[in-house]
Amino acid sequence: MGDKQLEFFCPKKCTKELFLQKFGHICHVFVTQLRLNATMNKNTVLVVEDDAALSSMLKFMLQRNGFDTMLAQDTAEADKCLEQKLPDVILLDWMLPGMDGIEYAARLKSHPVTTDINIIMVTAKGDEEDKIRGLDCGADDYVTKPFSTNELLARVRAAIRRAKPQQSGETLSHKDILINPDAHILTINNMVVEIGLKEFELLYLFIRKPNRVYSRVQLLDKVWGKDSYVDERTVDVYIRRLRSILEAAGHANLIKTVRGVGYRLTLD
Repeated sequence: MGDKQLEFFCPKKCTKELFLQKFGHICHVFVTQLRLNATMNKNTVLVVEDDAALSSMLKFMLQRNGFDTMLAQDTAEADKCLEQKLPDVILLDWMLPGMDGIEYAARLKSHPVTTDINIIMVTAKGDEEDKIRGLDCGADDYVTKPFSTNELLARVRAAIRRAKPQQSGETLSHKDILINPDAHILTINNMVVEIGLKEFELLYLFIRKPNRVYSRVQLLDKVWGKDSYVDERTVDVYIRRLRSILEAAGHANLIKTVRGVGYRLTLD
């Protein structure tokens, strides 16, 4: 900064040394605040992985791509991280010391504070039965080791986009069901019902077009997004969860399976 530029900040012409003496602290506070704002605007990923080398690699990869990253070697450390800040996505290993990833995912999804956090299982368990069990226990996505870092990044970004769905904002009703997308509130028979994000979006979609049949691919596109890497079986998992919620509220047969096609909301 030249002496002429300093005249803008000072009523009289001054040297750089005088400017820094007068305004250096203010500039420092301003720059610090900008840095804090940049950090606050970053999406956060919590990596729960007991392999230190892999954990460090994931941290480097995520930070290099603009994500704020927290690391935990087990679920106890993960809980401490969650007390500090709720992440947008959790990359969760299955085989962990103490409580395993499957049990931890189920615990997170059962708690109202953490139920909507996207969980991506990152594990060496690659059998179909393992994937189904992982999704059934609460994982939103499933990545098998070894994995492509580019694919994992794409899945993280897709998970964050899915967490910010585009809703019409219109409150809808069906029988004694009232669903408000802006407030994310579901009431059945005038009682508020606890429901996860994806189950909420599925029900909202069904109520918007009652009696319309949606294929698994259509549901993936509309709820998870066209660029999602989620498997079609994920739809079945969340339909089962939605049916359980509705059954507990007195609507056991609201979501019908159309064999060989998909699912629909019945008008009966």
